[in-house]
Amino acid sequence: MKNVLMVSAVAALLVLSGCSSKDSSIEPYDNSGVTIQPDTSSNADTEELNGEDVVVVEGTDANEMTLSALESRLNSVHFAFDKFNISSEMQDIIDTNSQLVKSDAKNYSVKLEGNCDEWGSDEYNYALGLKRANAVKSSMIRDGVSAERITMVSYGESNPTCTDKTEACWAQNRRVDFKLLP
Repeated sequence: MKNVLMVSAVAALLVLSGCSSKDSSIEPYDNSGVTIQPDTSSNADTEELNGEDVVVVEGTDANEMTLSALESRLNSVHFAFDKFNISSEMQDIIDTNSQLVKSDAKNYSVKLEGNCDEWGSDEYNYALGLKRANAVKSSMIRDGVSAERITMVSYGESNPTCTDKTEACWAQNRRVDFKLLP
């Protein structure tokens, strides 16, 4: 009797958890989730892309290219195994990045992304990634970057740049990356 009830309950759950019938069409949207309406202002041109009219606003691509170009000039800071202290070589990279952030990228905030290799537990690696990001933040503040412009996040071991099982690869994953935010 219990088996019949259990099988009935499982079958009911399977039936009730069926696929949704949402419309799968995609509307263009911006980051706020608002649908983009065609813009007929004087600084916008309409182009056709794959049969759709696309509005191109002057300056938008230039801002993104500037952000991307600036971000490409920021170098990652690497760390020794199980460490979050900054070597003199990496301090030079932080100093260079701080100068860029204070001058050319003065209109942007900076996100420091702490990363680790695959050794250690998830909790330990998230904490170590945050300690690494915090060490870089402290160094940037000493270089004159405002603390209000800096945010931090730790990805632990979940954001590797290399997945080989070698020491050289693991060393690439022990890092803090710099991202610019508008």
